[in-house]
Amino acid sequence: MIVAEALSIGSKKTNRDRRSRHRHSLLEVGVHYGVECGRCKLVEKVFWEDRWDEERIGFHQSVFNEYLLQFWPQVGAPEGAKVFVPLCGKTLDLHWLQQQGHKVLGNEVVDKAVDDFFREADLQPTREEQGGVTALEAKGICILLGDFFDLTAEHLEGVTAWYDRAAQVALPPETRKRYYAHLHSILPAGAVGLSLAFEYPQEEMPGPPFSIEESEIRKHYADGFKIELVGRRDRLAFEPTLKEKGLSRANEVIYLMERI
Repeated sequence: MIVAEALSIGSKKTNRDRRSRHRHSLLEVGVHYGVECGRCKLVEKVFWEDRWDEERIGFHQSVFNEYLLQFWPQVGAPEGAKVFVPLCGKTLDLHWLQQQGHKVLGNEVVDKAVDDFFREADLQPTREEQGGVTALEAKGICILLGDFFDLTAEHLEGVTAWYDRAAQVALPPETRKRYYAHLHSILPAGAVGLSLAFEYPQEEMPGPPFSIEESEIRKHYADGFKIELVGRRDRLAFEPTLKEKGLSRANEVIYLMERI
């Protein structure tokens, strides 16, 4: 669903004070993020750390994603397949994928999101440094804690399927261009996945989640992926709060893609 909107109380206040000078909208960050810039990466990470510290995580769903349940069979991933989930947060979808017999490999940049995921599932993960990121693993689910752009093809070795519910839509335009290219560079050839996107007039609501029209998907994925649009759902028809936010159009779109 399209939504506008995670440490002790003392540490939360400290974090807010420490980060106040970095407060930007993610769109402002995205304007500069197309340039390799360590500080810009820090600002964007701080944006999401603030969201988690302040529990402004309306994007987190307390149930399995309906489109995952409906469309995952089209991916054709067999039992035992290794599934990559970028920018996974603490999504319960990781558990669902594991319950289907898959080996799950997530990626997340915010420590609290990963800590919450394992704590809320009453799991005690092992912890291992792996080439610039930290791998936390328990019960068939491994989450690589670190920046998505620090991942390499070696981190994703053996991946044959993938699922992007909330990664690309969390990124401003300039960062998305890097995301598309980096995802292609690290995914093994033949990996099949579901990619979810939102479509709405961007000028009517600031992201995240950001609007990504079909034309953008086809432009930036075309050289490295086979693309099939498998579903489009009109959210305005049954979510009146979106109209109250001023949206004149709002679709959720589901793509089936294969890395070539």
